[in-house]
Amino acid sequence: MTSDADPDPSCALSDTPAIDLVIEGRVRDIAGFPVRRTLPAGVRRSVGPFIFLDQMGPVDLAPGTGMDVKPHPHIGLATITYLLSGEIVHRDNLGSEQTIRAGDVNWMIAGRGVAHSERTPPELRARGSHTLGLQTWVALPRDHEDVAPSFEHHAQPTLPRIERPGATLRILAGAAYGHTAPTSVLTPTLYVHAQLAAGAELVIDDEHAERAAYVIDGEVDCDGRTFGAATLIVLRPRVHATLCARTAANVALIGGAPLDGPRHMWWNFVSSRKDRIEQAKSDWREGRFAKVPGDEHEFVPLPER
Repeated sequence: MTSDADPDPSCALSDTPAIDLVIEGRVRDIAGFPVRRTLPAGVRRSVGPFIFLDQMGPVDLAPGTGMDVKPHPHIGLATITYLLSGEIVHRDNLGSEQTIRAGDVNWMIAGRGVAHSERTPPELRARGSHTLGLQTWVALPRDHEDVAPSFEHHAQPTLPRIERPGATLRILAGAAYGHTAPTSVLTPTLYVHAQLAAGAELVIDDEHAERAAYVIDGEVDCDGRTFGAATLIVLRPRVHATLCARTAANVALIGGAPLDGPRHMWWNFVSSRKDRIEQAKSDWREGRFAKVPGDEHEFVPLPER
C-alpha cells in the first residue's frame, strides 16, 4: 500500500530521491501456510546477497493445526529464519533439531546440499498459536557455493540490541549501526529488525552498497511517500534515507554487497551454474540426499515444472 498524503517533513522528498523502486508482496501458499513474497521479483532479483524474502503470516492457527513444511532440499544458499511470534521446530539431515522462538535466528548454510523440515511443535499445535516471521535466503559467494553444509542457532539475547528514541533495533546478521551479529555470514550483509513506535524516526544505515526496507506491519513514511505492510522499499546506493513511523511498525532492513555475478534459481536450488542445479534435481529425485532424522517418512517431491 502506498500513498502521498501528508508525509512527515523529515521524510519528505529530498533533492536526491532515496527510493529506487517499490515491490508489493505477492500472496503465496506454502504447505497450507499463507506467505507474502517480495523477492525474487520480475523488477528486482536481489538486494545485496538477499535473493528471497517471504513473510510468514500473520496467521492464527487453530488448535490442532500448524505449519508442516516437509523435508526439502537446498544448495548454494543460506537460509535465515526469524520469528516475531510463534515457534517452529527445525530439523535437518546434519542431525540438527532446534526450536526457534520469537527473536531468535536460525542460520543454515546449504552449500553443496542439505535437506530440512519446519513444523509447529506438538505442544503449540495442540493449543493453537499466532505466527508471524520472515524467511530469507542469501546467495553464497561463488567460491563458497559448494562448502560443507552447517547450521547455527542464535537466541535473542546473543543478538546486538540498540535502543534509540522510539526504536529498538536488533542486528540479525551482518553489521549495522556499529554492531555486528554473531551469525557467520560469508559476505557483507545488512539484516536488522527495527521496532518503531508511532512518530519515531530511523535513519537507515548507509554503510552497505545495496539496501532495502521491508514493512512487516504498520505504516511508515519515506522520501515523501507512505508505505504499508508487505512492501519492500529498495533504496538508491549511498543516498540518505529516513523512515518515519506513522503508526507502530515492524520493519526489516536488508542488503549488503552486490552479488559477485548472476545466479540461477530453480525451486529451492541456487547456483551460478545451470549444470549444478540439474545435478541437484537429479540427486533429490533419486533420493541421494540423506534423510532428516526424526522426520524420515515424508518429503516434498521434485516439482514437475
